[in-house]
Amino acid sequence: MADKKIITKKSEDFFEKYLNNAAPTGYEWEGQKIWMDYLKPYVDTFITDTYGTAVGVINPDAKYKVVIEGHSDEISWYVNYITDNGLIHVIRNGGSDHQIAPSKWVNIHTSKGIVKGIFGWPAIHTRKGPKEETPKIENITIDVGATNKEEVEKLGVHVGCVITYPDEFQILNKNKYVCRAIDNRAGGFMIAEVARLLHENKVKLPFGLYITNSVQEEIGLRGAEMITQTIKPNVAIVTDVCHDTTTPMINKAIQGHTEIGAGPVISYAPAVQNKLRERIIKTAEDNKIPFQRMAASRSTGTDTDAFAYSNGGVASALISLPLRYMHTTVETVHKDDVENVIRLIYETLLTIKDGETFSYFD
Repeated sequence: MADKKIITKKSEDFFEKYLNNAAPTGYEWEGQKIWMDYLKPYVDTFITDTYGTAVGVINPDAKYKVVIEGHSDEISWYVNYITDNGLIHVIRNGGSDHQIAPSKWVNIHTSKGIVKGIFGWPAIHTRKGPKEETPKIENITIDVGATNKEEVEKLGVHVGCVITYPDEFQILNKNKYVCRAIDNRAGGFMIAEVARLLHENKVKLPFGLYITNSVQEEIGLRGAEMITQTIKPNVAIVTDVCHDTTTPMINKAIQGHTEIGAGPVISYAPAVQNKLRERIIKTAEDNKIPFQRMAASRSTGTDTDAFAYSNGGVASALISLPLRYMHTTVETVHKDDVENVIRLIYETLLTIKDGETFSYFD
């Protein structure tokens, strides 16, 4: 499979549909339905939980359980306060960036449907002074074309409505995928492609495989924290995004050097089980899959931490997809990296034996 292209027209069409659908933290279920519909031919059954995490299962009766995981939610905003003259102040739902908000269109999700709005910003002519005001959470507001609070409420907008950006999938220079929510809908896409390849190649795994698309990662790894108690896995291989540090204003002495197009990024961190990580590295080397290394300090900041420290300790590792412009509406990844993350997870699964402990003492 080393030289074979993995992403098909059908799978790329799914990726586009999946990315374009809004699935903010706490409201992931429509995206999960799209994901499950794509995955259905390749798994034996599904597990879902009350908050919306979805798991496709292969070999559900097997005692030994391996998880491959991504998260399904995207950052967003909440309506926090409506002024008397009909402007909307917001608070974050996840790590939404106040600096990119001005002049962006938004979708406000209401019981009456989508209400369009815009993040306004004072004209450059009016921003004169010794120190120019910058966008921050206190001064960005959404304009829905209303003149007072009552008019806003008549549209169906109220405090607590969730707000997303409408920016959709595009391909830049033939091989760069660009969209909001690539963090981390790319993860859900990649683990679904692993399941497809296992099915198409008629691979019989000696363990149960739990293809897990967790909710609520963006506000503290909460979906993974819940579902790992349900699955009780023996091994977890998590995929998320990490920073391309080659663009301006990023300090490599702090952030390290990782870049799009150079391959999957394998993490070193206390939560990463060393023997499992070394298995992944050996798999990459044996299959000539390019890869990069990254060091985390106290935690990975990904669902890896939730799986690792659950159920008395689960052998966990992290394979990241390098990404430019994280938490913006133009998140960018390289198609080759997407394929190589899929390939690396797939090939690693083929090396795992039923009952392996990955114990340092064996």
